[in-house]
Amino acid sequence: MDSRSGLCVIESCILCKLRSDGFFCSLPRPPLEAFQRIKHPASYPSGAVVFLEGQAPRGIYILCQGQAKLSTTGIEGHTLILKIANPGEVLGLHTTITGKPYELTVETMQPCQLNFIRREDFMNFLKQHADACLRAAQHVSHDLHSAYALIRSICLSHSVSERLARLLLERSSHASAAKGPVRVKLGCTHEEISELIGCSRETVTRTISDMRKDGIVDVRRSDLIIRNKAALQRLVAS
Repeated sequence: MDSRSGLCVIESCILCKLRSDGFFCSLPRPPLEAFQRIKHPASYPSGAVVFLEGQAPRGIYILCQGQAKLSTTGIEGHTLILKIANPGEVLGLHTTITGKPYELTVETMQPCQLNFIRREDFMNFLKQHADACLRAAQHVSHDLHSAYALIRSICLSHSVSERLARLLLERSSHASAAKGPVRVKLGCTHEEISELIGCSRETVTRTISDMRKDGIVDVRRSDLIIRNKAALQRLVAS
């Protein structure tokens, strides 16, 4: 147990019980064993900066436990969160492959475990293992698709209500499909939600308040309860 984060750091990818369908988790045994030899696991407390936009790429980070936000800052200081990363995702992959500076800032949102792989070791690893190389290409393609989706959401949405509804539907997509209210753990402050959908914090607070009055959502501490999913879907489709 790490005293800073409170996490039980998992050293072995081979024996890991948290393995998912993520980038490296589902690799065949030989490349997974090779990966095990070059990774460096570490824990991070909530609010820790993993790397900064503009820094030279040291390597990739694989998120094993926790969540992290990926953000970029404009010339005027406005911050936009591009996505919330979940376990199994690779951070800094594109820039590590191209050798260009990190395009985003990554900050933990809760205690996290990340596996770090130095750029030189990672590039050699890709050259030696075709399966891993294919997974890397697929992951870069997925990141590009997510970026396109974000641009469409912010630039083509007609209102903040539509953008917020889209976000809530995305965050609830893995929740229970049973009829009735759906409880969603957002894990975001109103400020972070505003940075995810491109508006002010005050607008987010007002929009959520309006949705509560209309009986669409409710808030219980850190959880948001969707009481009328059909109404959210109509906002997105409008």
